[in-house]
Amino acid sequence: MKFTDGYWQIREGVEAHYAVEVRDIRTDADSITVYAADKKVQRKGDTLNSPLLTLRYSSPIPDVIRVQIVHHKGKAVKGPAFELNTGETHVQLENNEQGASLSSGKLKVDISRTDTWKIDYHYAEKRLTGNGNRTSAYMRTPGNRAYVREQLELGIGEYIYGLGERFTPFVKNGQTVDIWNEDGGTSSEQAYKNIPFYLSNRGYGVFVNHPEKVSFEVASENVSKVQFSVEGESLDYFIIGGDTLKDVLNNYTTLTGKPALPPAWTFGLWLTTSFTTSYDEETVNHFIDGMIEREVPLHVFHFDCFWMKEYQWCDFEWDKDVFPDPEGMLKRLKSKGLKICAWINPYIAQKSALFDEGMEQGYLVKTKEGDVWQWDKWQAGMGLVDFTNPAAVKWYQGKLKRLVDMGVDSFKTDFGERIPTDVVYYDGSDPMKMHNYYTQLYNKATFELLEQSLGKHEAAVFARSATAGGQQFPVHWGGDCSANYASMAETLRGGLSLGLCGFGFWSHDISGFEKTAPPDVYKRWVAFGLLSSHSRLHGNESYRVPWLFGIEAVDVLRHFTQLKCSLMPYLYSASVEATVRGLPVMRAMVLEFPEDRAAHPLDLQYMLGESLLVAPIFNETGDATYYIPRGTWTNYWTGERKEGGSWITERHDYFSLPLWVRPNSMIAVGSNHLRPDYDYADHVVVHAFELQDQSAAEAAIYSTQGELELTVKAERTGSTIHVQVIGIHHSTKPWSLILRGITEVDNVLGADWKATEQGILVTPGAGTSSAITIEL
Repeated sequence: MKFTDGYWQIREGVEAHYAVEVRDIRTDADSITVYAADKKVQRKGDTLNSPLLTLRYSSPIPDVIRVQIVHHKGKAVKGPAFELNTGETHVQLENNEQGASLSSGKLKVDISRTDTWKIDYHYAEKRLTGNGNRTSAYMRTPGNRAYVREQLELGIGEYIYGLGERFTPFVKNGQTVDIWNEDGGTSSEQAYKNIPFYLSNRGYGVFVNHPEKVSFEVASENVSKVQFSVEGESLDYFIIGGDTLKDVLNNYTTLTGKPALPPAWTFGLWLTTSFTTSYDEETVNHFIDGMIEREVPLHVFHFDCFWMKEYQWCDFEWDKDVFPDPEGMLKRLKSKGLKICAWINPYIAQKSALFDEGMEQGYLVKTKEGDVWQWDKWQAGMGLVDFTNPAAVKWYQGKLKRLVDMGVDSFKTDFGERIPTDVVYYDGSDPMKMHNYYTQLYNKATFELLEQSLGKHEAAVFARSATAGGQQFPVHWGGDCSANYASMAETLRGGLSLGLCGFGFWSHDISGFEKTAPPDVYKRWVAFGLLSSHSRLHGNESYRVPWLFGIEAVDVLRHFTQLKCSLMPYLYSASVEATVRGLPVMRAMVLEFPEDRAAHPLDLQYMLGESLLVAPIFNETGDATYYIPRGTWTNYWTGERKEGGSWITERHDYFSLPLWVRPNSMIAVGSNHLRPDYDYADHVVVHAFELQDQSAAEAAIYSTQGELELTVKAERTGSTIHVQVIGIHHSTKPWSLILRGITEVDNVLGADWKATEQGILVTPGAGTSSAITIEL
């Protein structure tokens, strides 16, 4: 929210009380409390008739500092609140005549007692940000509404990222962002997934600990500041440090929750009925058999809204006029090797038999008058499940459990953004806070039901809405995009922004949801979609089977689906890393190359895991213009090598796009190009690219349960490469190593070798040692 009129003036009717002078500083065992007056106190009378702001500095985990600003603390605090993982953190405190400081790990806050309000945050002696005159403030606006506002300084050349899945420009400088979930598509400033967390290219993050609306002015109201404010009498936020941007995300997700590991099968190709199309079991089988006949690997089939009868969403009952034998149908589909996903939402239409049941039991959100809240948007007379009521959660989960027992493996948890604020919740939650937080309860209830029913690492939702902490319940997809190149690009921007908020897994509607893409867009989007963490063909009013877009579209879809399946050992390793460190599988370039200023604003390309650079093509000519950071990179397809630190322009057919391997990388390639879920360690081939002198690289191969099975580590010294193999199965499961681009060796000790088109293939024999030496 904006409070000023330009730099000098306050907006009409706004009353500003800034933290101006430190009046007292108190310390206890683990925190500092600062009392700040809103004026220079020159005589005792100046202490009368004006507010005193209380600021408390503490640390929930190492390298994170919590800041709590309070005006009046007597206001009753209602939930919900973000669930944070906090503990006892050792801090170092100082309090003297010059000021006070609190250090947590390498992160430190300095509070000055000088004449000017001055707060500084340092990480390992490097100043990150801070604030000074006219920054921390308590505001009153017309209508006597109260706000607490904070401003943090922006450095010259500092970029801000994140704030959720935002489709506006990737670098958020110059933008006004309200954290308020809305169903606005992908072509506006509205967002389905609003996260009050931003990441700075200076190496820190800021998390505003409020589930209600948080207003951010990023270099907009004041071009040298990031401003954020909430309505009420207090403001709570965290400064998050780390040695790298990756460490900042790790610390943030340690605080708010790590992503769960999705089942391996979810990484395969998903196909849906689409939204408003007509379909029955015959149509579904036509789609699936058509994919089988054309040898296109298909792994998940999704039933969208109309698996239930119209006007009855959600009653969780198959429309018997269309699917007279749902149990038998699901068995028949699963016999073809498919997993099944079904669409749901958290709304209960009045025509649904569940409406009366929910109304009678008190399971639906109520109005202030005690009636069931209803409206006709989306579903006629629909009510809203009250997930603050434990009995309602069990009731809802019971309906889902019946479907799981029938054969459904996953749920698309659609909606969750259209949440009213003039209602009453079972547990007395503040409806303003529940607007954004509702999706957390909705997705959590669904995810936990799947986990309880199917087992750990077997649960996955396909969610549209989210708030902070929602990364714990993957997967999320980008909402209603349009079938054109502009929407494809805005979709990527949204995904990269969400990834910089700790969401590890993300997808999108391949070829666009609204309308029908021309074959050109379909084929280019297929390449992008299959090189995303999750891949789904879905649309609004038309089917997305490839043969409707031409014979070549079938071949393109087969080509990239097989590529993704073969890359699953590498992708699943990146996925395990997401669960441990909170890093996205699809990574903005700035996350991997923070030292390269040219990489900081890039949003038309990304890193897939740590080592693969992907640059989707966004035009009908097949032209790609992209940037490669410094070093010698290798084209994954052709083996061509290029020196980075420059821009490249080239043209690609539909079976290609820029896919480059980072120098000093090892990519584990699997033995199965037809399925995403297989034994990744069995006959895995580790491709080594540009191993650098005096450097080490490694590939970790996990089971589909996330258990480490095999690690291949290579270290080069001059012309000698030492390979070490660690893993309980390395002597029983065959594996091999390809030195990409190397055509000759002098000797190999501990393994057999031969020259191939891609490079030297090194194959350990049965019972060989875990150490291999290669002389170039």
